[in-house]
Amino acid sequence: MSQILRYFTAGPLDLPALSAWLDGLAPAQRRDELLSLGRRQQARLFEAAAGFRPLGLDDLVPATVADGREVIHQGRNSLPAYSRFEKRFLRPAAGTELLGYNEGSARRYVGPGYFTASAAQGEVLVDYRRVPAARPLASWPPPRSNAVGLSLLVFHQLTDVMRGVSEGVSIGRGYRHGKPLDAWFLLVRE
Repeated sequence: MSQILRYFTAGPLDLPALSAWLDGLAPAQRRDELLSLGRRQQARLFEAAAGFRPLGLDDLVPATVADGREVIHQGRNSLPAYSRFEKRFLRPAAGTELLGYNEGSARRYVGPGYFTASAAQGEVLVDYRRVPAARPLASWPPPRSNAVGLSLLVFHQLTDVMRGVSEGVSIGRGYRHGKPLDAWFLLVRE
């Protein structure tokens, strides 16, 4: 059994203690522990993280990373299939938002799910309604609309709200037309 589950077994979630414990782990162990969390734990963590640790764009792409360089976040969502994925972010040379897409085994079916990311009130908003016009990085797949093909079912009119948990760790929830979905995800920055 994962050690992280002890934080979710009884009573309210002690997020300060969980955050400190995560910060003390080696990166591979932190990733493995977090990516073991399922739907119920992700939902609890998202609610507990409201206002806990402000999340900004520098938490996703640190200021020490050059513009145009990708930063990969390993992820697990609460969906029953294709639950492991990566969100890849970069900071363009111009602009105040990050660009990114989703990488994983489902990409060949639903597309890359390009998005922009902006900071707002201590959270990060991932907006799949805004797709870059050109490929942001030569190694990334070509952008395509999230309103066509199977992308329509997954990314169309979707936004994610992300909250900070600990250093390099965030939790998010999907929203469609401003209404919350029963869909959460965890990200761990590499």
